[in-house]
Amino acid sequence: MNHPLSKRNRKRVEILRSAAAVFRRYGYHGTRVDEIARRLGMKTSNLYYYFRSKEEILFLCHDYSLDILLGLVKQLDAEPLSTTDKLRRLIAGFAHVVIDELQGTALALDLEDLPTHLRRKIIAKRDRFDRSIRQLVKEGMSEHVFRSGDPKLLTFAILGAVNWIPRWFRPEGTINSDEIGRVFADFVVNGLMSSTRDNAHSSEPTRVNRKVARRHNLARVS
Repeated sequence: MNHPLSKRNRKRVEILRSAAAVFRRYGYHGTRVDEIARRLGMKTSNLYYYFRSKEEILFLCHDYSLDILLGLVKQLDAEPLSTTDKLRRLIAGFAHVVIDELQGTALALDLEDLPTHLRRKIIAKRDRFDRSIRQLVKEGMSEHVFRSGDPKLLTFAILGAVNWIPRWFRPEGTINSDEIGRVFADFVVNGLMSSTRDNAHSSEPTRVNRKVARRHNLARVS
C-alpha cells in the first residue's frame, strides 16, 4: 500500500484506523462492516467504495503497517549510523507502529482469517522485516559490539516483546509511544552489549521503567 498522499488514500487510512479500533474492541470476527462505517459517520455502501470487504480491510491493516516498517528499514540502511543506533531506532519505530498507527491492533490480528494468497504476501513482508532485525543482530556480533548468541532466537525475543505491547497497552493512559519505544530499545540493545561498561543510555531505562510502573496504561496482570 502506497503512502497516503491522495485524498482517497487518506480516507482509506482513516478507515483502516477506525477498523483497527473496532477490531481491538470486538475482535475481527465480532466486527461488522456497518460498525466500522458507523464509527466514521459513513453509510456502509460508501465504505464499500474504498474497500471490497472486511477481509480486504484486514489484509491492508497488516500491509499498511508492514510498509511503514520496511520504509523505516530502507531509511536506516541509507543513513551512516552505527549498528547499535540502527537497532535502537528500528525497535523504537516498531513500537511506534504497534502503538500509534493502527491502535496497537494491526500486527496482532490473526493472519489465518486471510485467504492463502493474501496471507503469503503478508508473511513475505513480515519475513523481510524480521530478517532486517536479525541482520543487525548479526552485524553487532561480527563487530564484537554484541555478545555471541543465536541471532534467530534473539530476534524472536525482540519481536515477541514488541508484538506483545498491544496486550497490555491502554490508549487512555498518559505514557506515549516515544517513551515506550525508548525503554524497549534501551532494554534490548543494552542486553545485547558484549561489555558491562556504562554507556550513554545505561541509566535511562531504569528511570523510565520506574515512571512506567507508576502510570496507568499498563493492564493489570492477574
